Amino acid sequence: MYRFFPSYSDYRKLIYHLKGCQGLRSKGSSPFTSGLALSPGWSAEIVSAAKVCGAASESPSVKSLRLLVADQDFSFKAGQWVDFFIPGVSVVGGFSICSSPRLLEQERMIELAVKYTNHPPALWVHNTCTLDSEVAVRVGGEFFFDPQPADASRNLVLIAGGVGINPLLSILRHAADLLRERANKRSGYEIGTIKLFYSAKNTSELLFKKNILDLVNEFPEKIACSLHVTKQTTQIGAELKPYITEGRITEKEIRDHISKETLFYICGPPPMTDFFSKQLENHHVSKEHICFEKWW
Repeated sequence: MYRFFPSYSDYRKLIYHLKGCQGLRSKGSSPFTSGLALSPGWSAEIVSAAKVCGAASESPSVKSLRLLVADQDFSFKAGQWVDFFIPGVSVVGGFSICSSPRLLEQERMIELAVKYTNHPPALWVHNTCTLDSEVAVRVGGEFFFDPQPADASRNLVLIAGGVGINPLLSILRHAADLLRERANKRSGYEIGTIKLFYSAKNTSELLFKKNILDLVNEFPEKIACSLHVTKQTTQIGAELKPYITEGRITEKEIRDHISKETLFYICGPPPMTDFFSKQLENHHVSKEHICFEKWW
């Protein structure tokens, strides 16, 4: 995702304005937005300061960040992304949030996972970012799952390719939070079943494996996963083997989950999202029940 921000001095102005006004309108109301290429799709008006408070390698090519966002006006829905403003970097990053909204509510934290590329924001994350690095974030995107307590119960099918797991992991974690709330309080949204299909080159590139399997084991009657690898060259570990299929996610696997009560969320390379969204439409799934996020 490529977005352009004028300069470091304008970034500092943005943070200064943020501290004074607790936000920044994205359309014409602030002199500091002139020259800023706004993100396509829905975008929040609030730009919030954030501090890096954790980092880890999720795979040979993906690094995760944990950010503290103290601004109480900052919020997001499961599945959304952030514009990622970096001091001294003229290009604005666009990274999907992989944590649950509840983590933000409870700890004021969000988590991102960034794949290594030559794109300047990704290079900064992998080569320059340190603990206590300061950035700014703004939420955007129309790809999200945000049911209200009185909404009709729905099943979820989540279809991920590569680093496209990020927004779907946020949705999966949010679904787990809803299940816990329902079990503990006997109230809140009543979600149906959740099935995750996730494909990557090999098991080392299957991000967040432990987190996913922990949720499957916590809610065995509600959450299931099918993990696919397309170019595996090493032996698959015993703990993963029951969940692994060698080869791509197939149309038949997805077709078996079609029902009027099911919502489909797809995120991955454009050919993958195009293929599955088209196949679902061909099988008469309502367009309102098909949500996809393309890499661009």
